[in-house]
Amino acid sequence: MAGDRGDVAVGVDDGGVATVEIRRGPDNFFDQALIADLAGAFEELAAEGCRAVVLCSQGKHFCAGADFSRPAPSPSGRHLYDEAVRLFAAPVPVVAAVQGAAIGGGLGLALAADFRVGAPDARFAANFARLGFHHGFGLTVTLPAVVGSQRALELLCTGRRIDGEEAARIGLLDRLVALAEVRSEAHRLAAEIAASAPLAVASIRATMRGGLAERVRVATVREQAEQDRLRASEDFAEGVRAMAERRAPQFRGR
Repeated sequence: MAGDRGDVAVGVDDGGVATVEIRRGPDNFFDQALIADLAGAFEELAAEGCRAVVLCSQGKHFCAGADFSRPAPSPSGRHLYDEAVRLFAAPVPVVAAVQGAAIGGGLGLALAADFRVGAPDARFAANFARLGFHHGFGLTVTLPAVVGSQRALELLCTGRRIDGEEAARIGLLDRLVALAEVRSEAHRLAAEIAASAPLAVASIRATMRGGLAERVRVATVREQAEQDRLRASEDFAEGVRAMAERRAPQFRGR
């Protein structure tokens, strides 16, 4: 397949490597529709025999997560996390090319990929606690698997930002290159995967990631419930205001 799915553009080269680009720059905030379009693109590419995908974004940042300046989504219909589980279940290897920031749910999206390539000035944060909120997008499962349980707990509880060099040291980035080379390096890694025997790659990936989508599904049930509960708190309202006003939040535990 090639072309657009909403704000998602898709192209495939002769080597069987697809480029899936989010086009909501500069911040590339996501919602249920965008994640559904990404999942649909991954599923179609896999069905057509694509051997690897580069997930990238137009604009300054890879993904700033959800846009909290907009009203909360309606609880009717499919939830964002229903679509996120489809991303984890898609049977095609994915390399994320991370420029700028991958923040909150954007970090969760980066961790849905098998591999991540980024630059030293990239920024990563699971900033939910700084918003008075519970983390989501399956980070309960994916972040500890990549950086270890103790470091994941510290990143989630402090919400602190780390740069690309620290991300590479702790395993959050698989390859660290100059900003101008992020996308080309992601393509090189995807091409290396695509050059391997496709049945072997699929078998290895099924072994290494087997059950991941189901673990994410179970985790997001609790993540969603806690997010819904804390969305009604004064601390969450303060966290969102403080972020918009670019000041330190004053949380009161209620």
